[in-house]
Amino acid sequence: MSDLENRIGELWAERETLVTTDPEARATIHEAINALDSGAVRVAEWAADGSVVVNQWLKQAILLLFRISAMETIEMGPFEYADKIPLKHDYQSSGVRAVPGASARWGSFLAPGVVLMPSYVNIGANVGADTMVDTWATVGSCAQIGERVHLSGGVGIGGVLEPPQAAPVMVGDDTMIGSRCIVADGARVGTGVVLGAGAILTSSIPVIDAESGEEISRGVVPDWCVAVSATRPRTFAGGEFGLPCVLVVKRLTKGERHEKSQLEAILRDHSVAT
Repeated sequence: MSDLENRIGELWAERETLVTTDPEARATIHEAINALDSGAVRVAEWAADGSVVVNQWLKQAILLLFRISAMETIEMGPFEYADKIPLKHDYQSSGVRAVPGASARWGSFLAPGVVLMPSYVNIGANVGADTMVDTWATVGSCAQIGERVHLSGGVGIGGVLEPPQAAPVMVGDDTMIGSRCIVADGARVGTGVVLGAGAILTSSIPVIDAESGEEISRGVVPDWCVAVSATRPRTFAGGEFGLPCVLVVKRLTKGERHEKSQLEAILRDHSVAT
């Protein structure tokens, strides 16, 4: 991919003078988007030390695609769209189940076993094998979702395209994101996490250990834990207010998977639903 990366870099450097009808430029950009669409490359990935490596040239390719693409009418069955980017199709040959009302843009990758309820997956996103994107959940541009993840109803996974070096949302394998959670602004949810319903996690939200009261991180929920939405008091000139945080209420043994009844009991103790 190094040659393709170099060619995208050259186009990005000349983007202000890019001729949108240049067939060679269009072919290069489409080659990069097709690589994203097939899962051959991905916008971001976990490094061995747990940090996130962003392949910003792929984000540049997506931005270039928007630059060279014109608005057009897209008809799929009874639906009509007006957009610059076509939708994915032929889900069954990819081993993906897409319920009516689900849509995913070209340039997103859906691994075999993915189930899309009526939901939306944006360009640059990568959704791992056997993951369910439940009803009205959204996976934003360039978000990276692991394998065997459940994004519950109404979950909002934020997207990011600019600046190109900005890290997208990362969700690890074997994780459950509870209903109506918002995970955005480059936040990271580790492997084996249960995030209780309604939690808000961004890069600036404190993640606190319930046992010690200590702040673990900003915007990063560690592996193998149960975490819930909470607030912590902060005093301002106008009075004391509760600011949002995420509270780690239980540590799990690596590989431990709770039965639903056990999970509900843990969350009920903290007045949180799944």
